Amino acid sequence: MTQRMLVIEDEPTLSRLLSYNLTQEGFQVEVEEHGTAGYEKASQQEYDLILLDVMLPGMNGFQILEKLRSNGITTPIIILTAKNAEEEVVQGLKMGADDYITKPFGVSELLARVSAVMRRMSGHADEVKTTDNQGNVISLGQLEIYPEKYEVRLGGQSINLRPKEFEVLLYLAKKPGVVLTRDDLMNVVWGFDYIGGQRTVDVHVSSLRKKLELDPESVHIDSIRGVGYKLVVNPIKGSHHSI
Repeated sequence: MTQRMLVIEDEPTLSRLLSYNLTQEGFQVEVEEHGTAGYEKASQQEYDLILLDVMLPGMNGFQILEKLRSNGITTPIIILTAKNAEEEVVQGLKMGADDYITKPFGVSELLARVSAVMRRMSGHADEVKTTDNQGNVISLGQLEIYPEKYEVRLGGQSINLRPKEFEVLLYLAKKPGVVLTRDDLMNVVWGFDYIGGQRTVDVHVSSLRKKLELDPESVHIDSIRGVGYKLVVNPIKGSHHSI
């Protein structure tokens, strides 16, 4: 079945470029140049992915994103941001965007990000499972986490983690593919009253990364500069196909 994509972008040259290249990749693409019209389409019709510009006439991208997420619409959304607009990236990710791409960008980068988001979303449906019996196992691809036992296995091999490393991994694993800020991790793992700095989070993530290198092709932690971290889980080889 052809995957449907909505592009909400008011710059005609860019919207045509996006539409052409995504159509060449097999997507059925619809374009809206006005924010309000784009929101109405996104909220009333089903799409597999939305490319959403931040600066739009009518409703801006943040308003659209906020309303869609508050209405329970979980369609994957990639925001298009201006160069060096780090605050836009942070705000968009906090509001529920799945990824971002900074203008100007090349076609190859665009297609890579679209493919990664689509693959991640389809992979989660099959790869993520949680069971309440036999130790409350959280399974993501080759990664298995036993919250009650503080145990982690990757590719069938046990990984020894310090308590805080385990808690960081557990929180990331509960939201695979979602960017979590350093403040998020600090507050959940160390508590709101912790007086240490964010460097504590970075140190634990760095240590955790080294231990996950046992199988880096299966699972790894990505850094989003100026924002935080996300756990990337790749499908088990042979079970999924890239776009």
